[in-house]
Amino acid sequence: MSSATAPLSAPTAEEHLEDLRVELTGYCYRMLGSLFDAEDAVQETLLRAWRGWDGFDGRSSTRTWAYRIATNVCLDLLRGRRRRALPTDFGDPSSPLAASLGDAETGWLGPAPDAAVLPTADPAELVVLRDSVRLAFVAALQHLPARQRAALILRDVLGWHADEVARLLDTSVPAVNSALQRARATLADRDGGATGPALDEEHRDLLDRYVRVFERYDIDALVGLLREDVVHSMPPYRMWLSGAADIGRWMTSGPGSGCRGSRLLRVSANGDPALAQYRPDRAGGHRPFSIQLIDVADGQIIRLTHFLEPALFARFGLPDRIA
Repeated sequence: MSSATAPLSAPTAEEHLEDLRVELTGYCYRMLGSLFDAEDAVQETLLRAWRGWDGFDGRSSTRTWAYRIATNVCLDLLRGRRRRALPTDFGDPSSPLAASLGDAETGWLGPAPDAAVLPTADPAELVVLRDSVRLAFVAALQHLPARQRAALILRDVLGWHADEVARLLDTSVPAVNSALQRARATLADRDGGATGPALDEEHRDLLDRYVRVFERYDIDALVGLLREDVVHSMPPYRMWLSGAADIGRWMTSGPGSGCRGSRLLRVSANGDPALAQYRPDRAGGHRPFSIQLIDVADGQIIRLTHFLEPALFARFGLPDRIA
């Protein structure tokens, strides 16, 4: 029988386990707001599952059982910890001066590569899953109490029934519905329930132009792509900038001028196209510098979030240097 007509083989146990691992990583990422924390949580989940396998009574599916363990791991990690956020959640915008940069801090919300948090799914499911890992939505989730966060993800993102969520959280269906209602109200107040559409052809063309002018380091042209009230932040630094003019000054006469000569590689992060920036290295070539997430609306860039975390590059499957 030719390969064109051969029946598809059933997924192997290893493939099922990998799909479950990606599912759990996406769930833990939404809960915790950090890919590194999510990976640690999934490792702990699988370790607890292996240790507790003899006690699994089979009254639920192994998937449900794994989600119960993952939820408990996340709740343990979140206990007593401040929520993850973006710099724009704190204070007013800064002046585009080197003195505004301050010291690097920990505990920020971070990006995630699509491959790590989006399992294989049918197209209709994938739309919902992509929306639920977009940075604005994950940031809004961090404002919810941990159990409300779990209830909303399980019900509205993963499509679980209220009674399934109640059993997983060891609570009642009315309690789940109440938590879900409060969570939805909080997201609506923060405008976190609505997510932008996937990039259309016009937006992709805008991203192409951004890459060209950034690599040429044509700041006047770059500023021309920005909406007047654009916002620019650079975790792990608390400072953030507001306005195209200030961003232009930061890139020309501030520390941002060190980005001259950078190279940008395309990646997929948080459900959308993103960019990996390599800055020139005095030793030669280019070294990892930032993962850039770029939000667009009505043909202009409205938000730039540059995560200055070289350790992320390995998670995106990127090289540690380029020539």
